[in-house]
Amino acid sequence: MEHRDGRGAEERGGIMQVLESRFAQHPERHPGVDWDNVRARLEVQPGKLRVLQGMENTGGEPDVVDVDERTGGLVFFDCSPESPIGRRNLCFDDAALAARKRNKPRGSAMGEAERLGIELLTEGQYALLQSRGEFDQKTSSWLATPKDVRQRGGALFGDRRFGRTFVYHNGAESYYAVRGFRGRLCV
Repeated sequence: MEHRDGRGAEERGGIMQVLESRFAQHPERHPGVDWDNVRARLEVQPGKLRVLQGMENTGGEPDVVDVDERTGGLVFFDCSPESPIGRRNLCFDDAALAARKRNKPRGSAMGEAERLGIELLTEGQYALLQSRGEFDQKTSSWLATPKDVRQRGGALFGDRRFGRTFVYHNGAESYYAVRGFRGRLCV
C-alpha cells in the first residue's frame, strides 16, 4: 500500500535492491536468467514483491532458482543457508496443531506458508535447491507431503548432512527449534 510519505515505494525499492544484490552474488543459482527480466516481472507485480518482502522478513533470503517450463515464470525459493529463522518451531499443518493437547507450537508450517502467500517446497524442488548450493547443514525444513503420508499422521522434511541431501519422515505434530520450512513463489 502506498503511504502519503512514499514509504510504499521506498519499501519496494529496498527489497528490489536486496534481491538484485543477492541475484548478482549467486549466479550459480539461476543460470541463463537475466536480472533485467527479473526486475521487469517484479515491477508489474507489486503483490509478488510484497510476498518476497515477507519471505525476506522471516529470514528466507529469497532468490531466483528456476524458470517454470509451463508458464515461463521465474521461481523464487528461500535460499538462506539454514532454514529461515523466523519460521521455525512449527508443526507441519493446522490439523497437527489442533491435535496437540499440550505444549503447542505457535503455529504450523502450512498455515504460515499460506499467510505469507508461498508454497512449501516439494521433494523435487528441495533437491533442485540443494543442487544450487548447500543448505540446511545444521537445520531441517518441512516439505510438501503426499496425501497418503499425511493421512497416516506423517510429514516429510529434508536436510543436508555428510555432503548429501536427505528426506525423512516425522510425525506431523512434532516441532523443533532447528526445523522450519522453505517456500516457493512463482513470478
